[in-house]
Amino acid sequence: MSDTQTMEQTARPFPLAKADLCVKCGLCLPHCPTYQETGNEADSPRGRIMLMQGLASGLIERSAALDAHLDGCLGCRSCERVCPARVPYGELIDAGRAMLQHHAGRPPALTRGLAPWLTRPRLRRMARIALQLFQYSGLQRLLTMGGALRMGRAGRWLSLLPQRTPQVAVGAHQRPRHGTRVQLFRGCVGDIADTATLHAIATLFERCGFEVEQPRAQTCCGALHLHAGAPAAAANLADRNRAAFSSTAAIVYAASGCGATLQEYGACGIGSADFAAQVQDPHRLLLDHWPRDIQLRPLNATIAVHLPCSQRNVTGAGEAIIALLRKIPNARVVTLDSQHNCCGAAGTYLLSQPEMADRLLEHKLDALSHMTADYLVSSNVGCSLHLGGGLRRGDLRASKAPTLLHPLALLAQQWPSDT
Repeated sequence: MSDTQTMEQTARPFPLAKADLCVKCGLCLPHCPTYQETGNEADSPRGRIMLMQGLASGLIERSAALDAHLDGCLGCRSCERVCPARVPYGELIDAGRAMLQHHAGRPPALTRGLAPWLTRPRLRRMARIALQLFQYSGLQRLLTMGGALRMGRAGRWLSLLPQRTPQVAVGAHQRPRHGTRVQLFRGCVGDIADTATLHAIATLFERCGFEVEQPRAQTCCGALHLHAGAPAAAANLADRNRAAFSSTAAIVYAASGCGATLQEYGACGIGSADFAAQVQDPHRLLLDHWPRDIQLRPLNATIAVHLPCSQRNVTGAGEAIIALLRKIPNARVVTLDSQHNCCGAAGTYLLSQPEMADRLLEHKLDALSHMTADYLVSSNVGCSLHLGGGLRRGDLRASKAPTLLHPLALLAQQWPSDT
């Protein structure tokens, strides 16, 4: 079955009973990034739930305005975290978008365009090689210096491409193997645009005594399809991942967005709950197995921590990231945004809803401009691309942009060498 055929299968019934759990109390409103920006009830969680209830029950008809309000949701799930009725908003918005795509007959053009490049290994490899040629040929540097990043939509897309990142040199000091085996989920975007981070994470786990495997047959986690209203395509990818990974070892990931989807395979109805139970946050796992005799190399720097919505609202373990970074001697660890609002990346949102995505990014860059951070760390590749794009476009008011890394890549950088 082709990707397109799978994506166009009939949508599942909308879970009205779960939507009815929402009593429209409004406690979610202060935590919804889009509602905070627009002040429009239809851009709030309870407003969107009402729209989905009306569409599912036939009380209202689909319209361009309804589509815009549902498509405008980031899927950050901050509302879910504070809801006293435990409304499964993430499940509802995915089901609501599936209704929209069922009416449309196919998923959005952006999803159809990206899907082959993210799910097919050969095309992913081609994209990775093309990106590396763009970076190493000097063309990216030339366009950047020539001001191309400020040239409208094309410049914005260009700014989202990561700059050449040298592989993090991880110290040679290695702990004895303790027999714990982990399997690294590489992700699709990470496999194209963030291979340096994947290498650093694998090496860091090995230095801590783990045996690391990277199954070759793994594929995209399915988040792209699931959040675009194509659950059948997401289920197909989940089945491929279940077949690729062993059932006897923990699965760790580089991107919290991937981890959030993997951990909810069973709850989303697109994969096995047993598989989801194998998935563990890499920061928490490392913190639990951190070697007592390891002293990281000192770093006299300020580290600003960006906690992605997927990390904060789904996978958890944000406290483990902070605890690990505080193991670096002399480092000052601060949170980027005390309000922890969404940065606007939200999967493909930074491409499909650029205006709102950049409005939300502006708040992060404002917060960053008021601190003298040497490093900015984020545990999700999509957030890193969005933050990096803003920095490259010169939106930062500070004199010097911080180095942008994954938290585990920074830990790997400070790993001690044998002496």
